[in-house]
Amino acid sequence: MNLSKRLAAELFGTFWLVLGGCGSAVLAANFAGPVHGLGIGFVGVSLAFGLTVLTMAYAIGHISGCHLNPAVTVGLTVAGRFPARDVLPYVVAQVLGAVLGAYVLSVIASGNPDFHLVANGFASNGYGERSPGHYALPAAFVCETVMTAFFLFVILGATDKRAPAGFAPIAIGLCLTLIHLISIPVTNTSVNPARSTGPAMFVGGAAVDQLWLFWVAPILGAVIAGIVYPLVAGERHVEQSERVRVTA
Repeated sequence: MNLSKRLAAELFGTFWLVLGGCGSAVLAANFAGPVHGLGIGFVGVSLAFGLTVLTMAYAIGHISGCHLNPAVTVGLTVAGRFPARDVLPYVVAQVLGAVLGAYVLSVIASGNPDFHLVANGFASNGYGERSPGHYALPAAFVCETVMTAFFLFVILGATDKRAPAGFAPIAIGLCLTLIHLISIPVTNTSVNPARSTGPAMFVGGAAVDQLWLFWVAPILGAVIAGIVYPLVAGERHVEQSERVRVTA
């Protein structure tokens, strides 16, 4: 696929991630409706994020690789799976898709007269007073770094040439669900700088002030996984052996 088609796929996919994942948190997590208790809660939100990645992986994985996440793009580059020249265009497309997704979500949510974007939090990420469980900065930083590192480790393992074919989207989607189940109370779960940037642009204030953490920690975690996975899996050794065999 040429670059423009891949970028369009990344934009579309990240749009879906924010609309589906953050939308579940904004519109449905605490919804009571005519019968009390119909909200999906944080378990439902966790599942929604996993489903957005799973569905898009099958829909656009063959087009762009379905990164939907600057940290994933960087981690794959460090691991030798993605060309460095395409990192910046991918990141721009992902952030733009996230902002557009957040915009559409804001239009939908504003249809409720009781909705207030800033007071609601709009599924933005944060630490300290902005953390759902009031977790401090160090805890938030460690959480985002470790969770993203394991997310990338699963992505690299599930998409390894030696892994069972066709099941990678399921493993990756379930991994993201698990990550949300663990870390929503800590940071509202980012592990994705684009996902954090979209809602923060509309909330403003402290959400933007704290956005740096949700770029630095996920990318750091991705870099760690990009270095560690090939060492653990012997991936580069396998690729070199294959090249030698083909040459011979």
